[in-house]
Amino acid sequence: KVYPEKTAKRRAKQTSRAPAGKSDCGVKSNIKSIPGVMTIRGCAYAGSKGVVWGPIKDMVHISHGPVGCGQYSWGSRRNYYVGTTGIDSFVTLQFTSDFQEKDIVFGGDKKLDKILDEIQELFPLNNGITIQSECPVGLIGDDIEAVSRAKSKEYGGKTIVPVRCEGFRGVSQSLGHHIANDAVRDWIFGHIEAEGKPKFEPTPYDVAIIGDYNIGGDAWSSRILLEEMGLRVIAQWSGDGSLAELEATPKAKLNICIATVPCT
Repeated sequence: KVYPEKTAKRRAKQTSRAPAGKSDCGVKSNIKSIPGVMTIRGCAYAGSKGVVWGPIKDMVHISHGPVGCGQYSWGSRRNYYVGTTGIDSFVTLQFTSDFQEKDIVFGGDKKLDKILDEIQELFPLNNGITIQSECPVGLIGDDIEAVSRAKSKEYGGKTIVPVRCEGFRGVSQSLGHHIANDAVRDWIFGHIEAEGKPKFEPTPYDVAIIGDYNIGGDAWSSRILLEEMGLRVIAQWSGDGSLAELEATPKAKLNICIATVPCT
């Protein structure tokens, strides 16, 4: 009764009384989230930044858009890793372009360009950067791909990955997993190994663990068991993972898929 008329009409499908003798009360819950409205359900951005890319420890992940999404996703997931913050790991740091009204009106490309320069100056040991786009970026049409290519060339071929994971693209974070994985395929796989990187030496026992995000250190346990069997784990996707492991994944003899939703 306290709902405004418009809200009550929209919420009517989520609240109803079960008729006597019937098991189905007709409640409809699996509907699209409304962009900009807080929900218990994740979005495409959450699936990409929080699940697939966020745990890649030696890369910097920029939340490109207003500060809210970056703040909301900061530290909300236990991405366990081995490393030193600011040196070979950046998981616990939050990078955001902090969109303001003028960025919505005039575009955020120039701001993104400046942020990338600042990251390179402050954290020169990062092995790569991803740009996790938020809803406004898709609405105003920022060309994050062009910025990524230009800055990668400027930095001598550094891996910079634009990820079109605007939250409104999916009803839940699941689509964000697919978008993130597509970005790995398009911007990581198949690229020529940069000069100076150690050459990958394959063995007959190379395996990759796919779909384990090391939420409670579980990827470490799986890795120990596999290595005690005589296998060599060359990649973890993506808990405690690294850019080099992403690059090495296509060279694995076997992909071992952990039965989790992000994997499928």
